[in-house]
Amino acid sequence: MSTIRAQLTTAYAAALIGTVGVFAAVIWTTRREGAVDELRRHALVEANLALRLIHQSELAGQPVTTNRDSLAGAQLDAPLRTMLEGMPDYLLVLDASGRILYVSAPIRELNEDPDQLAVLMAAAVSAPTTGVAKTVQLDDRRLLMIAQAPTDKGSAVSRVVVATTADIPDPAIKDLVETMAAVAPILLIASIALAYAIAGRAFQPVDRLVNEVRAITDGRSLHRRLPVTAGEEIAKLAVTLNEMLERLESSFAALRRFTADASHELKTPLAVMRADVERAMSDRAPGPDKLIALEEALHETTRMADLVDSLLTLARADEGRFDLHRERVPLAPLATEVFETATILGEAAGLTVTMPEIADVVVLADRTRLRQLFLNIVTNALKYTTTGSVELSLVAHDRTVAFTVRDTGMGISAADLPHIFERFYRADRARSRSAERGGFGLGLAISQWIAEAHGGTISVRSRLGRGTTFTVTLPVAEDAVVAPTAVEPISAD
Repeated sequence: MSTIRAQLTTAYAAALIGTVGVFAAVIWTTRREGAVDELRRHALVEANLALRLIHQSELAGQPVTTNRDSLAGAQLDAPLRTMLEGMPDYLLVLDASGRILYVSAPIRELNEDPDQLAVLMAAAVSAPTTGVAKTVQLDDRRLLMIAQAPTDKGSAVSRVVVATTADIPDPAIKDLVETMAAVAPILLIASIALAYAIAGRAFQPVDRLVNEVRAITDGRSLHRRLPVTAGEEIAKLAVTLNEMLERLESSFAALRRFTADASHELKTPLAVMRADVERAMSDRAPGPDKLIALEEALHETTRMADLVDSLLTLARADEGRFDLHRERVPLAPLATEVFETATILGEAAGLTVTMPEIADVVVLADRTRLRQLFLNIVTNALKYTTTGSVELSLVAHDRTVAFTVRDTGMGISAADLPHIFERFYRADRARSRSAERGGFGLGLAISQWIAEAHGGTISVRSRLGRGTTFTVTLPVAEDAVVAPTAVEPISAD
């Protein structure tokens, strides 16, 4: 595969050769046309000179033609013949009836070839007398012919025809061709070499960028950045690559963090399960203790199964392999079901759970995943609210519907808010597995994916110590009926 430098040089060479060729063709055509025009003017001057000589003889009262031979017919008078013999080109003088009064020496030489002479004579008779030149092709030569007629209608001459050889090359054109043939290869080689050097210099910043990128060998060197050099195009390339490196660095950091968190989340239940199994297998442990150990092991197994299921859900979502079974889902019954579940869960904690408004709307959604989304944020609110209340609402807006969960719990700090949808992130910094509110930190990440997969959004507003509000916004299905329904607050006190 050729380099861009070689491709640019080749393209430049082709363009240069084409340009020089076109330039040479234009020069050749121009000079050739100039030479032909010069031949035409030369023939025209000779024809006009012959006419002036004949006209001057007529004005002087001298005879123009003589009839020495009755068989040959009239001919130009001897003095005129002598003057016209000095003209080197093909010259014919015809009378009013089209008979030949005079032919020059080059034409007399054609008597040995009657066919060429006939061609020349036919062209002379038919040539226009308007000063327009015509080309006559003989066997071994090409002539440029021009005819002129006298202005005096009473003249014994009807036309004078002059033909000159058109095959004689113009010395200037020949010199031009020879010069270009000698100089052009040298100029082409020098220009191509210069173009190759300029292209190499232009690509030096690119080579430096390539070397810098090659130095980034693994995820530990992604912190390096490429120098932004002068030159708009190279600077844009460097900035774009730096932005890509920044995204890769963030992705690798998230991957390392994800691996560490997943390992930590799996390590603890495995250690607990091992200890419980060893205690259950001990001969010295009483029967009730063995049952308790097996029950704890079962609990940890369930916990691990939930973690693996959550990880599998997110992995499939990342790969786009998770199909949603969309259908028209009325949200009022679903929200009521979630509200009833929240009431039962809040009852044990002594929390008041209310739902003052339910809009009767229909969305195109996967009902199972939508229920999972609503329960995730509801159970999250109940988990982090020790006293007070949790309020649910389903409110319709134009072509969207908002499911809102508002609690009076501990709230989330401003530093934690940008990260709560990250995987394995939990706002309680202790991240204690034994704590009552301990979790995996995957619920909100799954909730965000479900909302976005349905064309919606999930947002959060919170202040530390003053509660949190989660809002899920979804698009309403076409022709959906919006009818708000009030529900009496229910207390679990």
